[in-house]
Amino acid sequence: MVNRTVVGAHYGLMDWLVQRVTAVAMAAYAALMAAALPGAAPGFEGWRALMGGGFVRFATFLFVVSLCWHAWIGVRNIWMDYVKPAGLRLALHVLTALVLLGNAGWAIRVLWSLP
Repeated sequence: MVNRTVVGAHYGLMDWLVQRVTAVAMAAYAALMAAALPGAAPGFEGWRALMGGGFVRFATFLFVVSLCWHAWIGVRNIWMDYVKPAGLRLALHVLTALVLLGNAGWAIRVLWSLP
C-alpha cells in the first residue's frame, strides 16, 4: 500500500453544489419576479406595494444572499487559479469579500427600509 499525502482544501464538490443551488434559487426568483412585475403598478408606488408583502421581500433577501454567495465562490476561484503571488491574492480576496458584504448590507438596508 502506498501512502499518499493529500493536499488541498477539498471544498470543490461543496463549492460546485453551492453554485448550483444558488443558481436555482436565483432562477426561481427571476421567474417569480417575471410573473409578479407585469401585474404591479408602474413607478415607485407599485414597487413599494410589491415589496410590501413579506414573501416578496424575503424572496428578494434570499436572492441577494444567493447572488453574493454565488459571486464569492466564482471570483474566489478566479483569484486562486490565476493570481499566483499570495499577498496579492489575499488582498483581492479581502477586497472581494468587503465589496460583496457592502453590497449585501446596502441591499438589506434598502429592503427593510421600505414600509
